[in-house]
Amino acid sequence: MAQYTYLVLSLPRGTTRDTARQILTEHAEHGGWEIDRLRLYPDGRRRIQLRRKVIRAVRTL
Repeated sequence: MAQYTYLVLSLPRGTTRDTARQILTEHAEHGGWEIDRLRLYPDGRRRIQLRRKVIRAVRTL
């Protein structure tokens, strides 16, 4: 079973959709993150949970 590490981002209500897209694109391209969960609150805040797979190195002889 795959193991993941998680990162939670909270964007304030004044954040535009384009700015949020840029932030998520940076995390995806440079950190290997993918969206796990996104919550848009009624007041405009966004809470985004990102995940990436943990890759364990296996020692070989």
